[in-house]
Parts: sequence; C-alpha cells; structure tokens
Amino acid sequence: MEAFDYLAPHSLLEAYAALGNGRRSLMLAGGTDVIVQLREDRRHCDQLIDLKHIPEMMSMKLTPEGRLEIGAAKPLAEIYEDGEIARRFPALIDSATIIGGTAIQSRASFGGNLCNASPAADSAPALMALAARLVIGSSRGTREMPVEEFFLGPGRNALQPDELLLQVIVPAQPAHSGAFYHRFIPRNEMDIAVASAGARITLDAAGERIESVRVALGAVAATPLMVAGANTAVVGKPPTAETFALAGQAAAELATPITDMRGSIAQRKHLASVLTVRALEGALLRLRENH
Repeated sequence: MEAFDYLAPHSLLEAYAALGNGRRSLMLAGGTDVIVQLREDRRHCDQLIDLKHIPEMMSMKLTPEGRLEIGAAKPLAEIYEDGEIARRFPALIDSATIIGGTAIQSRASFGGNLCNASPAADSAPALMALAARLVIGSSRGTREMPVEEFFLGPGRNALQPDELLLQVIVPAQPAHSGAFYHRFIPRNEMDIAVASAGARITLDAAGERIESVRVALGAVAATPLMVAGANTAVVGKPPTAETFALAGQAAAELATPITDMRGSIAQRKHLASVLTVRALEGALLRLRENH
C-alpha cells in the first residue's frame, strides 16, 4: 500500500476544497471496499477523504410526502433498524441486510456500494426498481440522475473528479404497488451475487391488471440493467405466472453476462429469467399483504 494523507472534513465546503487541490482523491464512506482495494494495490490515491464527519452525508429523513432521503455515507444498519423505513420500503431492506455481514453493515453505505460500481452491487437493482435518484454535488452546485444512469462500466461511475455523491432519494411508492429484491448465491459463504433481480409491480385499483413494472438485474452485464422490455411485455395483463414468464423472457434476452468462477453465461441468462419471475412474485405478495 502506498502512503496517502487522511482527511476528515466536517462540511461539504471543506470536502469540495480538498477535491479541488489537484491531488488524487478517493472517498471513504464506509471504507469496506476502498480500504481493501488500497491494501491490495488495486486503487491508488494521494489523499483519502473521510465523508462520515459531514452532517449531510450522514443524514436520513422520511418526508411528510413519503419520500426517503438518505445521506450517501449513512450506515446500512441504521437504515434497516428504522421500523418505518422497513415497513414502507421493504425491498430497500432486502438489499441493505445482505451487503456483507453485520459488522460490515455498521460501516457500509448505499453511497459507497453504488460508487464502487460493481455490476453485482446489491443496492443497485433494488434502488432502480424503486425508481430512486441520486443527488451529486460539487463546488459548482448539484445535479440529479436516476440510479440506472450512474453506472458506466465495471468500477466506473458518472462522478466527475470534483464531485461527490451526496444523497440517495427514494420516492414515495405508487398506490397498489409492491417491491422485492433477491439474488442467487451458491452458498452462504459467497457474498457476491451470481445474478440478482429487483422488481416493483403496480396494479390497477381493482388489483386485476398490471399498470406497470420496473425490473432491474445485477451481475448479468457490465453494469446493472433496467429491463424496459419487461414492462412492455406485461402492461395490461393479469398478474399471473404466465404473465410473469413474459417479463422473465425479456430479462433473459437483455442479459449479456460473462462466464467466470462464479457462473457461466448460460446459467446467468437462465437466472435472469427465474429471478425476475420470483422477484415479481415476491413484489405481488407484498402488495397483497399490505392492501
């Protein structure tokens, strides 16, 4: 590991000033990825900027309108231990509770997991299914983007060198909707998904027809994927096994996986379909349990 300076700014202004000093910077939101990467010489920096002392990065608020605003460095454990958030956004909890073990979750954050930009990141498909947006800031101001537009490739995200991911915003969910996220791993000791799927389903007021679905996949392409074809395939149809199979087919057709030590191309394309169907089934079950 190369030597680097450790900075702990207490405000966004301090953090932006550090980013503008011309030195190579890496961010520490929880450190559960970046410390390992530095130790193994997979990443390098002149300064490591700890974001956990900045109030905005550690905030969490549920607005009266039902929107959830999470600071990018907020520990996962503090999110899933909030009963009201768990009740309103169970798919978010699905992902937060499987990113590492308990010790990791006391440090790790959605912001860090997203910025690491792994194609298999557990936070991405869940947040994409929930139509979450990201707030990005710099000394020039702020901008927003949908989660699905944040990923450029393995380990690459849309942040400019002078920018920080400030906040994850999960909108209030539509009426008559439910969401679910899960992944496939061959054994509990393997913490990286072979494939994963998040889904949200919205029905009409009578509960008889699908108004929309949002399906997102992980670990089956160079970036997490939104499966727009799943929505096209099922809108207006009843929420049945036959209908969900159409969404699964759209997911498998979109997937462009690789073969590696965790799984083959054929296995991952099959899992894209199976996990999509099961995610929609889980989302439908939650919808019906809550209405």
